Amino acid sequence: MGKAMADPRRRHPENAPGPWFVDSTCIDCDLVRNLAPRLFAESLRDGLSYVARQPADPEEALLAARGALACPTGSVGGPLTRDVVERAYPWPIDGGSGVSRLGYASPDSFGAMSYLVERPQGNLMVDSPRWAAPVERALAARGGLSKILLTHRDDVADAGRYARRFAAEVWIHEDDADAAPGGVPLRTFRDEAEVQRGVLAIPTPGHTKGHSMYLVDDASLFTGDSLFGSRIRRDLGAWKSVAWWSWERQIESLARLAREHRFEWVLPAHGGAMRDTTEGMHARLLALVERMRAGTEPGGW
Repeated sequence: MGKAMADPRRRHPENAPGPWFVDSTCIDCDLVRNLAPRLFAESLRDGLSYVARQPADPEEALLAARGALACPTGSVGGPLTRDVVERAYPWPIDGGSGVSRLGYASPDSFGAMSYLVERPQGNLMVDSPRWAAPVERALAARGGLSKILLTHRDDVADAGRYARRFAAEVWIHEDDADAAPGGVPLRTFRDEAEVQRGVLAIPTPGHTKGHSMYLVDDASLFTGDSLFGSRIRRDLGAWKSVAWWSWERQIESLARLAREHRFEWVLPAHGGAMRDTTEGMHARLLALVERMRAGTEPGGW
């Protein structure tokens, strides 16, 4: 799906004066606010994003550009040069051990973030961005893709096109496999499965029946829509309002995750990335499960 251009005639009224702006087609997916919280904010009036202040230097201008290129609805406008477009993504996560954000979120997945994991055994894409030539060129320059790991049915986006381009194998839980792209090598699983040495597929039903996470090297956990870092509360969170299949099963699956696995990074499709020590992240996850059971987990960004 193509990306529309932001319309300056539809600028949100709270945008700071200057070349960067958000228009009224914003869908409140929160993506740009997570990518560049110094520049983008949420309107108290309508919940949509707006430019809180203009970039002050080249580094912040690159952040604004990353927000514009990631926006699934083309709602962010500003001066995008060819050089900036080529440098924006993949965007390495500091300390993320070969993990980069891919940007270019798809409206089909409501602005979900996808990731590249560069590994000697073959590169991985976790969930999929919309098809974009800069992403395709960047992946080709890094050796292509071995596997595309889909956390669930909602965030498939253009996985099929990337899989065909790079002859990549697509992984998805069998209960969500009816949403997998056709015409590509497909691998389904029911229980925990080894995707690649050091990479584990972990079923975590709740958001959907076939929702799964992927754990890389006991450090980076790609959590889809089941678990996220709250930018506002600076803690782990979960959304009861989007537990499409079962909130109770989501609680059970996160409790099992806490019993059986350890990790440092939470890298979600929606919401913020978060890092802590393995002990600190384990304590956060246990506390989240207790809030979910008690009905006191607020969710939210």
